[in-house]
Amino acid sequence: MNYFGKISLGSLLCCMTAGAAQAQKISIKPDSTVISNAYVRLTVHTYSGYIDYQFSNGVRLQHTVATINETQAGQLSSTDFSRHQCNTTPVQDANGRGILLHLTHRDPAKALQLEQQITIYEKAAHLLLKVQATGNTTLETRNISPLTILPGQQSYLSVPGSNSRLLDVPFDNDNWVPIVTRQWPSLSGISYEFTSIYDQQTLSGLVAGSVTHDFWKTGIRYGAGKVNGRIDSFIVYGGAATPDDRNLPPAYGGLDGTHDHFPHGAMQGRTVSSPLIFLSATTDTRLAFTAYGKANVQTAGKSEWKGNAPFYWNSFGVENVLGYTKIMMPPDVLKTSDFIASMSNFNKYAPPVLSIDSYDQSIYTTEVLAAIGEHGRKNRQQMGFYFIPFAVWTWKNTVETQQLSGTQTPLSEVVLRDGNKQPIMYKEGDWAAYAIDPSHPATRQSIIQQLLKAKAIHATFIKIDFLTAGALESSTRYNKDIRSGMQAYSEGMKMLRSLVDSIMGPDIFLTMAISPMFPHQYAHTRFVSTDVYSHLRDDQPGFPHYGSTAASLAAGSHMWWMQGTLWPFTNLDVVVMKNFQQNPDLSEQEIKVRLYAMMVMGSILGDGSDLRQPVAAERFRKFLDHPALCAWFSHPAAFTPISMSEGDTQDQQLTFYHKGDTTLLAAFNFLQDKPFESSWQTATVLKDKRDYEIRDFLSNALLGEIRKGQASFTLSIPAKDALLVKLVPRN
Repeated sequence: MNYFGKISLGSLLCCMTAGAAQAQKISIKPDSTVISNAYVRLTVHTYSGYIDYQFSNGVRLQHTVATINETQAGQLSSTDFSRHQCNTTPVQDANGRGILLHLTHRDPAKALQLEQQITIYEKAAHLLLKVQATGNTTLETRNISPLTILPGQQSYLSVPGSNSRLLDVPFDNDNWVPIVTRQWPSLSGISYEFTSIYDQQTLSGLVAGSVTHDFWKTGIRYGAGKVNGRIDSFIVYGGAATPDDRNLPPAYGGLDGTHDHFPHGAMQGRTVSSPLIFLSATTDTRLAFTAYGKANVQTAGKSEWKGNAPFYWNSFGVENVLGYTKIMMPPDVLKTSDFIASMSNFNKYAPPVLSIDSYDQSIYTTEVLAAIGEHGRKNRQQMGFYFIPFAVWTWKNTVETQQLSGTQTPLSEVVLRDGNKQPIMYKEGDWAAYAIDPSHPATRQSIIQQLLKAKAIHATFIKIDFLTAGALESSTRYNKDIRSGMQAYSEGMKMLRSLVDSIMGPDIFLTMAISPMFPHQYAHTRFVSTDVYSHLRDDQPGFPHYGSTAASLAAGSHMWWMQGTLWPFTNLDVVVMKNFQQNPDLSEQEIKVRLYAMMVMGSILGDGSDLRQPVAAERFRKFLDHPALCAWFSHPAAFTPISMSEGDTQDQQLTFYHKGDTTLLAAFNFLQDKPFESSWQTATVLKDKRDYEIRDFLSNALLGEIRKGQASFTLSIPAKDALLVKLVPRN
């Protein structure tokens, strides 16, 4: 028999008192409980166990359930239970005061019960959701969902608007896989950690994502038919573990998943819990994403950075492994140091970093790197250091015959293994990268040895790479209490950061290259995309079909909110002044577009040029020693997008603005044959109604004006170009 468990008098009085002050309301009926605030109306159907969400912007989630796939009990939904008991308690945390709803699902015939927990705040426009299962014996699950919409049963998610889009996000930034926006009709797939469903014109819509990342990889599986803005299947779950499928396009199941070779690890205990999920539907999803970033920080914290952002030169743009092809040898690094020292504005802020990337250790020994560092210190420069904490590059099939570097432990004891107990190749090939276990003491010892090298050369800037390897699921692990890849990775990153702080001190700048997006709190910045080679478009003749400015900014247009929330800065990789490794030469226009892209993302400033080349040196003086550009990059901040990327095409036209002491506008036209007439609403970008001059950011040339009371204005951007202007008030 279904029943509604009454809310206790004390809880009810607390909630209703809070509701009066906080504009929260609770309505109790025999068959439902309704909790509402200014943003959402949440209806609990206490006979069936369904929950409905109706947001003030028109977004609806109808007949949602929670689910678990438990090893013994099998697949269970909250509506499979016969009894659904509801109660509430008041809460107060960093988001303010609110109500915590407990919805418990019980059944005498079942060995476990489910409890959904939903926090509704008065002044915060988002909800926090999770579900936990409790049993009299140990439970085990690899898949648990606090928010599921299944086809049929009148269940659906709907977003108003005529131009609906769904944001599909890869698990990490590897393989140059783009973030894509999907259109109706008939779309399906998995987004990882977060997603958004929104109207392209108004930006009104829904944002959903995980805010806990210590055990689960969170997947958001979606399926929609022909009705615009309606999703018939929407499953937010802990337990995503997807292999690469080379038969599919990279962003559509080919390379955008978790790269796993083994099922997601199982959570065990008398109580097992889902990830905590953020859910918000507002008239501006940009604000919801900023709130999502802040919710992650409230849960896990973040790394702070005092003072100016670092400027750096990175060796990888010259040759892929420094020394390997003899393109640049140690004496030429000293010449690079001397050249950089001659730049007045590039040296005006934080001491520049000589970031020595992957290198041939028989040439660039610790002693050689220390000598470079000593030379750099005379030029008021810092040293950078590169290492890979959770993977080992070696020749294929040599795992059984070597030791893990820096230890006496056989590599065979440390590698992660698939279901057939075979070593997992994180990067396949004759020269392969093997994933190693973050929980193994030898991994810790290897990291210590790397950090001792970094300390020996007085490095203050560390780039860590190929981190996703540490998050892979494995059939074996040293620490048996570590039961999932994300749990191992989270503990590994915590260990790594602790070692950096204890061995090298607290003022070491950490940047993550190839990595999962979360957990975020152990570094100061992360690559928005993988390596960027500075050519304009991926389909540019003669260049690689990846690593372009267009591709990186298309992804960045959906991730701008991370700067200032998750990290003090982002990292859009380096700009190059002439050519990246063996790629063709770049034009000055491509370099300008690249720098503007880095500016709007709030990126730190890095250069990867061979500065022995006269053209590269001259362009460095022109662009990277520019006083206004250096002043900006000393304290970079992300611009807010007005238009974001569409689909997965290179034909993007993107606009951004930044309000500060001086308002800045940026527009990018990646089309190859058409100009971009970018229209701007004055009220959006200006604080007052004075007369303004429109001036080019780099040249300060007068490009136009905005008259007092003018409602809108237009900026024209030629094909394959970008414009960044400042709006200067007239006296």
